[in-house]
Amino acid sequence: MADDMTEMKAPLDGIKVIDLTRVLSGPFCTMMLGDMGAEVIKVEPAKGDPIREQGTLRGGFSAYYASFNRNKKSVVIDLYSERGRKVLERLIVGADVLIDNFRPGVMAKMGFAEDRLKDLNPRLVTANVNGYGSTGPYVKRPAFDFIAQAMSGLMSVNGADGTEPMRVAQPITDLVAGLYCAFGIVSALRARDLNGSGQHVETAMMNGAISMMAYLASEYFTTGNLPARTGNDHPLVAPYGLFRADDGEIAVAPSNDVILKRFLDAVGLGHLLEDPRYDTNEKRFARRLELNQMIDGAVGSDTQEAWIARLNAAGVPCGKVQNLAEALDDPQTRAQEMVIEVDQPDHGPIRMLGFPVKLSRTPCRLHHPAPALGADTKAVLEAAGFTPEEIDRLASDHTIDIG
Repeated sequence: MADDMTEMKAPLDGIKVIDLTRVLSGPFCTMMLGDMGAEVIKVEPAKGDPIREQGTLRGGFSAYYASFNRNKKSVVIDLYSERGRKVLERLIVGADVLIDNFRPGVMAKMGFAEDRLKDLNPRLVTANVNGYGSTGPYVKRPAFDFIAQAMSGLMSVNGADGTEPMRVAQPITDLVAGLYCAFGIVSALRARDLNGSGQHVETAMMNGAISMMAYLASEYFTTGNLPARTGNDHPLVAPYGLFRADDGEIAVAPSNDVILKRFLDAVGLGHLLEDPRYDTNEKRFARRLELNQMIDGAVGSDTQEAWIARLNAAGVPCGKVQNLAEALDDPQTRAQEMVIEVDQPDHGPIRMLGFPVKLSRTPCRLHHPAPALGADTKAVLEAAGFTPEEIDRLASDHTIDIG
């Protein structure tokens, strides 16, 4: 095998994805597939994906759209028309993956029920990202990240004691569902390699959020007690959280007794572990407030920078609480290339988040920036076998838009 990575094929090279998704959960999923080398054909209505007009626009262009639609091609097809659905059928025949984030049942109403898709392409992997899944009493409910956060229990455990339930600032249920969908798709593609046929992949925003409950769910199953909101304190371990240096907070995570001893020794409070009031985690947890106050008193004697250097040298996980600007400009962030700059034709450079998955021999790459609406309609249809005459007729009756 060649050692030169430029000669190696990307992990999903040769995989063609028909992307019917819009806004966030689906586009996040297909962006990841495109980053891994898949050919992603984004099918949009004449007005385009709604996020083309969301967020702060620069020269009429949305960085929000650009950030989730890199490495894709844009094809405009009127799927409300019979001729438009026939165009999609022909694209499906040559595809590996078809993904949508409509509510369950919408694809069937459009004439693309599972049996029909199998007839068109038995090797096709189909995928759907939705709010609640395709079974159960909530199937027809509209879904939104805020509602999924509320209903999954996520908000009930987020926030400080005595405060109202709190949403996570990021649209976390959209992102988790999209991430799971990408994982499900590549798993189904591997299963197709082994078994010869495609299958359906489904992920749901509420399910994804519930799956992230981790030890909070384990503790509830074991004790029957609902988890309390603990803010920046850990729900199972004490001390753990934010402590106040003389110029701001530092986050410290002494997750076991070995690390806790290092931490308390470093701040001059190692003797507390011999004190019968604090010699077990259960006791420390019951006296968490007074313990935190003692640690704040010790940590307040020096700066964030000094404590972070000292604690890291002692092997204690810690860090400064950074705002977004600081985090994006952090030397570690820069070293990991987690902020990239993309030259967007007609709009100049656009900064966006980079690639979180690092493959040593076939890394994620920027193949092309987010596409203009309908920019690839003609090329994609030509590659699918449409004649110039067919394309002209479809454009003349507005079934497609060739940009």
